Amino acid sequence: MSMTIEPSGAQIAAGRFKAVCLQLLDEVAQTRRPITVTKRGRPVAQLVPVAEPEPLFGALAGSIGRYDDLIAPIDEEWDAQP
Repeated sequence: MSMTIEPSGAQIAAGRFKAVCLQLLDEVAQTRRPITVTKRGRPVAQLVPVAEPEPLFGALAGSIGRYDDLIAPIDEEWDAQP
């Protein structure tokens, strides 16, 4: 596979990208380095790794408040009849 390594990352021509797309997807997933796709020497797209998903277990930790007495009277008077 022919890619140009630039300071900002690897570059590959669109025609070559089309031929080796699945291989490049695996490479980006493994190396976590983006690849820029060019057309006639100009960058047109960038293949970047997807961020790892956050674990669901414990995601809501610390987000629930605690109220000691839910049925205690409050200092506000109100009328329940219409």
